[in-house]
Amino acid sequence: MATDATLHGTGEFGLIDRITRGLAHDPRVLVGPGDDCAVLAVAGSSVLVTCDVLVEGRHFRRDWSSAIDIGRRAAAASLADIASMGGTTTGLVVGFGAPADTPAAWAVECTAGIVEEASSVGASLVGGDVVESPVITISVTGLGEALGQAPVLRSGARVGDVIAVSGRLGWAAAGLALLSRGFRSPRALVDAHRFPVPPYASGPWAAAAGATSMIDVSDGLIADAAHIARASDVVMSIDTTGWEVPEELQSAASAFHVDPREWMLTGGEDHALLATFPAGVTLGGGFRTIGTVLERAEGDDTHRSGVVVDGVERSGDEGYRHFSQG
Repeated sequence: MATDATLHGTGEFGLIDRITRGLAHDPRVLVGPGDDCAVLAVAGSSVLVTCDVLVEGRHFRRDWSSAIDIGRRAAAASLADIASMGGTTTGLVVGFGAPADTPAAWAVECTAGIVEEASSVGASLVGGDVVESPVITISVTGLGEALGQAPVLRSGARVGDVIAVSGRLGWAAAGLALLSRGFRSPRALVDAHRFPVPPYASGPWAAAAGATSMIDVSDGLIADAAHIARASDVVMSIDTTGWEVPEELQSAASAFHVDPREWMLTGGEDHALLATFPAGVTLGGGFRTIGTVLERAEGDDTHRSGVVVDGVERSGDEGYRHFSQG
């Protein structure tokens, strides 16, 4: 069997490309596949739509996280996607699959976590479906609105823009490393893996401030910066020399003999927001400058990934990739 005939050989984004290639254009679809959310025209307005799936053993472990934590994490993934388009979530629809011997109380507590996280942005759980499945699987569809502004896409970054990020970087990756070694502290890092703390309000702020592009950092800063670089046909130049590394990350990285900046560059699931802004914009909303958007020269093979860190080309494949991970 040819390598690319399997999902492992095709890869996550190769599969998405093959599935979406040639889809018929519908004028009611204002933004289709390729951004954190789709945007649909609805009765003179528009709605943001996104979907995220969590699978037991891949995204979470019940011996590491409580049911409420897992519910919060499942909701946060979709809530952050909508925030990254500059919108706010109004409702969540949840698909829940689990083995028949799963304690009913666990499912109820997980749902309570989803409701708790949704309520933090004023959203509600409005429906869903429940099925039996071999492992616990949670699919969360988020529905939102762009608050009267055009959604912020990945494709709008322009040469000369500043690159900025709001939220934590590397905390969830550090927490995963600790849990994988059997540690349950420092609590702040372990909790960061169990449930993220996305900067939801930063998304609408960025849209109002004129952000030219934005994305939810779910796979890792480099990987998600590469999405903007490809969509906008630019080079994202990130400078880490002035980064403040939180003491918690420094201590954990020292114990693992790694550079904490690598967690910050490649670790996902903190759901920070990465955005670009016109030069001269006064940043607020929790955003801090981390780089500059550069021109991609015609026929440029040097910057294939479109991401440069401290002057060195970095692979856009750094970060999490479904079907290619162990």
